[in-house]
Amino acid sequence: QVQLVESGGGLVQAGGSLRLSCAASGSIFSINAMGWYRQAPGKQRELVATMTNGGATNYADSVKGRFTISRTNAKSAVYLQMNSLKPEDTAVYYCNSKNTVASVGEYDVWGQGTQVTVSS
Repeated sequence: QVQLVESGGGLVQAGGSLRLSCAASGSIFSINAMGWYRQAPGKQRELVATMTNGGATNYADSVKGRFTISRTNAKSAVYLQMNSLKPEDTAVYYCNSKNTVASVGEYDVWGQGTQVTVSS
């Protein structure tokens, strides 16, 4: 089983920056991709950015050019550098890993979430 622990959320003024971190432990060999999702009050959880083990990235249109996802060489951690933050970026940010185990198949693991609040 994989466990994910996030850190780095907080309160920042519009135009500021934050860096989120997520450390994976446990069966990290099963991880195929890691990424970040967010959920604002009253809204559905949405993709922010993902990165596969091969380095392929995918970003939401709303964060392209402002956010950068990266992973360690060991593939056991993922980061989200968020620049030029806007009030609409306010949400709980969740770390996600996509995993494959032969006996189980594909499954998702989620972190506990970290609050990001951007004041105007």
